[in-house]
Amino acid sequence: MSEGVNISNVYSPMPIHGIDSIIGIKETRLGIVAFLFGITGTMIAICGMRFFMITDWPQNIGGKPNFSLIENILSFIPVIFEVTVLCAAHGMAITYLFRNKTLPGMPARNPYPRTTDDRFVIELNVNDNDKHSIDELIDLVKKTGIIEFEEKLIK
Repeated sequence: MSEGVNISNVYSPMPIHGIDSIIGIKETRLGIVAFLFGITGTMIAICGMRFFMITDWPQNIGGKPNFSLIENILSFIPVIFEVTVLCAAHGMAITYLFRNKTLPGMPARNPYPRTTDDRFVIELNVNDNDKHSIDELIDLVKKTGIIEFEEKLIK
């Protein structure tokens, strides 16, 4: 709002692209984490292929002896790719669940249940808006033409 009111969070029934910069949420570092999970998967695949096919049980398959990893790396590319994608996908899914606190059995943090149907919710925290009193905040919000207004005390 133009009156200096700090908005804590916005909930909507659908994604709104570009709202993060408007309400002041920083960009995430999930891309970096995904890259690290992918590199981990690549290293696991390369080390595993070297151990299984060259060190532990070398075999002469189709006239191609497995004496070194470099000679046979092209044969291992599909496996390396699949393990990379597997580690990145599972790592990101688990990271997403931990980061958003949406693990199975955790209570929902949605302040208003109808935001999943057809309502938008703007969450204002009184502690973030020190220069306005509670009554001033309520008056400013009611001037915007809202449909419903609900005040909650969160402990």
